Amino acid sequence: MNKESQRAKTKKNNSNRGNFGKWLFFITVGLFLLFFVRFAYIAINRDIQHVNLQSQAEQIYTQRRTIQAKRGNIYDNKGGVIATDTSKYTVYAVVDKTQHSTSGKPLYVQNKKKTARVLARYIDLPEDKILKQLNTKSQVYQVEFGAAGSNLSVATMQKIKKEHLQGIGFMATPARQYPEGEFASQIIGLASPITNQRGQTSLKGQVGLESYFDNRLTGTNGMRQDKRDLYGYRLANSKAVTKPAVNGDNVYTTIDPQAQHVLENKVNHVYKDGKPNSVTAIVMDAKTGRIVAATQRPTLNSSQPVWRNMFVQDAYEPGSTMKILALSAAIDTGHFDPKATFQSGTWSMGGGKIVDWSSTGWGNISYKDAFDMSSNVGFAHVEQNMGAKTWMKYIRRFGLLKKVNVVGMDNEVSGFTQFKGILEQANTAFGQGITVNEMQMLRAIGAVANNGKMMQPYIIKKVETANGKVVKKTQPTTVGQPIKTSTAKQVRKYMEGVIYDQKGLGHDFQIKGYRIAGKTGTAQIGGANGYSKGDTNYLYSFAGMAPAKNPRYVMYVTLRQPQNLSTSATKQMASIFNPVMEMLLEKNKSANSSVAKMPELVGQNRDDASKQLSGLKIQPVVIGDGKTIRSQSITAGEKLLKNQRVILDAGGNYQMPDLNGWSSADVQELAAMLHLKLKEQGSGYVNKQSINANSKISKGQTLTVTYAQH
Repeated sequence: MNKESQRAKTKKNNSNRGNFGKWLFFITVGLFLLFFVRFAYIAINRDIQHVNLQSQAEQIYTQRRTIQAKRGNIYDNKGGVIATDTSKYTVYAVVDKTQHSTSGKPLYVQNKKKTARVLARYIDLPEDKILKQLNTKSQVYQVEFGAAGSNLSVATMQKIKKEHLQGIGFMATPARQYPEGEFASQIIGLASPITNQRGQTSLKGQVGLESYFDNRLTGTNGMRQDKRDLYGYRLANSKAVTKPAVNGDNVYTTIDPQAQHVLENKVNHVYKDGKPNSVTAIVMDAKTGRIVAATQRPTLNSSQPVWRNMFVQDAYEPGSTMKILALSAAIDTGHFDPKATFQSGTWSMGGGKIVDWSSTGWGNISYKDAFDMSSNVGFAHVEQNMGAKTWMKYIRRFGLLKKVNVVGMDNEVSGFTQFKGILEQANTAFGQGITVNEMQMLRAIGAVANNGKMMQPYIIKKVETANGKVVKKTQPTTVGQPIKTSTAKQVRKYMEGVIYDQKGLGHDFQIKGYRIAGKTGTAQIGGANGYSKGDTNYLYSFAGMAPAKNPRYVMYVTLRQPQNLSTSATKQMASIFNPVMEMLLEKNKSANSSVAKMPELVGQNRDDASKQLSGLKIQPVVIGDGKTIRSQSITAGEKLLKNQRVILDAGGNYQMPDLNGWSSADVQELAAMLHLKLKEQGSGYVNKQSINANSKISKGQTLTVTYAQH
């Protein structure tokens, strides 16, 4: 019984094992078939859970590289570059001792003392601090040197590279270069690098033209794509796909580079010596509205970008330059009698008192004298005679109290006046109780210069694509005729009186050989507690135009709160106005009565080039002892005036020319070509120079010249 039971049990176990083996076989075959079908499906359709395997594989093995578009340049009126792309560099040192080349050569810094000593010559960090960084105990691949080792120029990077320091490398980031430095920087503005979420760095305009035209200046990045293996080698038969980059548009301004350089230098000199709160100067072609030159102090400093464009963003009371417009309105409406008289000094009206700058006055004087001597009382009478309603009509006709809207100059203020009550209404006739911006005043005074026709100021000449297609071009635009032509001519005659009449206050603005029309201004600076007192709490200004009979240029200069008045405010402003205006008038005369066009002399023998200019009755000044001309101060094709001075650079070793009789514009050009630091004193023509004629000179040397009227 027991044996039979044991056999039955064994038989049953064998049967179970057999069944299990069969099921295992069938399951294995089934799974195999399932995997086979699945793999077949994937092989045919190349898809897993809606993910395309072919696409995924291509992404893994496809290399995409961004082709960086170049940001457009900003140019002056002659095609000189004011803003362009460059790179800034950050220096780093590899300190990971496991880094070797394929040949086994170390790729890290080995001689740390030498590396620290050499780097200290090029970056603003002491040798011991550099060495401390190199000797870091942290387990890092590389070290950097903070702010001192970043934002390095191309020139500095190249100098460090030439030292062949082992383990030293550089990281490049896009940057914006302004070759002319402060040159019209408050208008040009600033572009700086920004990094997006993908770690890509590009330039973006922050202020000024860089911001206004950011979309046009910014190009469209391209892309290059091809297939590579795991080791980075391009796969055979793979086709590269390239989408070219589209570089940004180029912006051309109306700025005359020679006038701008002279203006920058003169304004800088006044800002340093007079120590004013601010200085501004702007020149416009009265016939077209083209801005020829403009600058301000303080100005944009790219290392400390605190910025505002004072020409449109600052509202101020203009003072006596407003009398130009009040006189225009009175003459235009028949309410000005130059021979009529009034009692100067003070005049009580409307519960207050009008006071002349000389509170005792000059007795009973004529209205013509009121303009020459800048009498506030006289112009309060002028406003009363023509009536407040008429005066406000002309304020608006001259474009005050509304924005000028110069393309590229954002955040403009409109100006304001309460214009309530006879006292405040009278105050506005001599520039108090009303605020304006400088561009408004320039445009309005420009109408007087342009025989009553008011032109829209503009700073943009044209915008072109990278391949030269013009996409925007500015044409001169008339925006009003506030006064009659006959009125404008009469007003300019009275403005000449300010400069040349015995009683006039503008004698400092006389320029030999040219007739100037102008008006000085002195405005008290208001605050929460009324007007400030003292000679240093005024806004001094001058509006001038020339030639007076038929002005081509109008210039507006302001000097706010000068702390040093050892040289009078009018003389300080004249030191800006006179040389710039004279240079422009000389250039204009040259264009209208030229004897020849400037030839292209670069590459020619120095003696041949000099003879060629002499034959054209032009004065050649060759600097450098080289044999071949490398550059010339006047661009080929420009018109030349008889006996005009042209500087030719032959390279090599340089000696100082005899500057006796040179104009400021010529000295400025020489200093720029020789990379000299220039200091100027006086006005007129050179009669003294700190570096004697024929003395050897080197880059960075300081040249001081003194001018005097001949």
